[in-house]
Amino acid sequence: MDPIWFQLGPLTPRWYGLFIMLGVLFGAMWGLNEARRRDLDPEKLLDMLLYLVFAGLIGARLVYVLTSYDPYFGPNGRPLDALKVWQGGISIHGGILGIVVATWIFAKIHKLNMWSYLDMMVPAGAFGIIGGRLGNFMNGTDTTGRLTNWPIGFTWPEPGTATFGEIGKRIFTPDLWSAYPGTCSLGSEVSVYYGNCVAQGGEILRGPVHLTQLYGAVVGILLIFIIIWCFRRSRAPGFAFWQFILWYSILRSVIEEPFRDNPIFWNLYLSEGVDKIGMGLLTLTQIASIPIVLVAIYVLATMQPDNKQ
Repeated sequence: MDPIWFQLGPLTPRWYGLFIMLGVLFGAMWGLNEARRRDLDPEKLLDMLLYLVFAGLIGARLVYVLTSYDPYFGPNGRPLDALKVWQGGISIHGGILGIVVATWIFAKIHKLNMWSYLDMMVPAGAFGIIGGRLGNFMNGTDTTGRLTNWPIGFTWPEPGTATFGEIGKRIFTPDLWSAYPGTCSLGSEVSVYYGNCVAQGGEILRGPVHLTQLYGAVVGILLIFIIIWCFRRSRAPGFAFWQFILWYSILRSVIEEPFRDNPIFWNLYLSEGVDKIGMGLLTLTQIASIPIVLVAIYVLATMQPDNKQ
C-alpha cells in the first residue's frame, strides 16, 4: 500500500503507527474496565502505561532486529535502519518481554501483584496485533508471504494502479501499492534488495503470495475471543496472561508463520514458488515458540485455582 498516512511539511505520520496506537488504545480501555471489575487500581495501570509503551517498543524492535539481522548487519546491510522502527518490523514476543520486565519493576516499587496487572494488558496485546498487521499491510514491506499456487494467493497491484477510485487516491495518495518490493522467483531466501535476485538469475514478482498480514490479523481476532473466555473463566493472577502467551504462540506458529517469507532456521520442510503451496518449517519464531508453549502449559497446570466468574 502506501505507508504514509499524510504529509505536513517535514511530518510524515504513518499508517503503521496509527493502527497500532488505535489498537492499543482500544485494548487499554477494555483492560481498564476489567481492572475496575476486579477491584484493581486503574490509576496504577494508567501510571505504568507510558513506561510499558517504551519498554514494549524497545523489546519488540530489539528482538526483531536480532532475528532479522540480514537487512541490518548482513552483506550490504544498513545498521542505522535498525533504529527506524517507524518503517515497521517488530517482534510481538520481544514486546511482551519488554512489558513484563517493566511491569515487574513497577510492581516491585509500588508493591503490586505483577500478574494481576499483566492480565489487564492482554486486550491491548490482541488489538495491538491486529493494528500492527494492518500497519504491516500498509507498509507493504513487512511480514510478506511466500509465493504460492493456492487460490487464496494475493498479487499486489502495480504501483499507481487505479484502486478504490478517486477515494483511494485521496486517502492513500497516487503512490498506492508502491511500498511492496516484490519477492524473488527463486524463493524468499533470495533478497530482492541490492540486485541480489536478478544477479542470481531470478525475477522479481508481485505475487501470488500468501497475504500473511491478513493471517496475522486473524490471529489477533481469535485472541480476542480467548481473552473473553479467560476473563469469564478465572481471576487467578496470571491466568489470562499465560493463556494469551500460550495461544498467541500456537496460533501464530500454525496460521501465520509457515507462510511468511522468514528464513528457515531448520529446514524441516520447504515448498515455495509460483507452482508450490508456499509453506516452510521451521522458522526461528516457530522454534522459539516451543519452549514458550511448554512454559505456559506448565505455569497454567500448576496455577492455584481461583474463583470463577
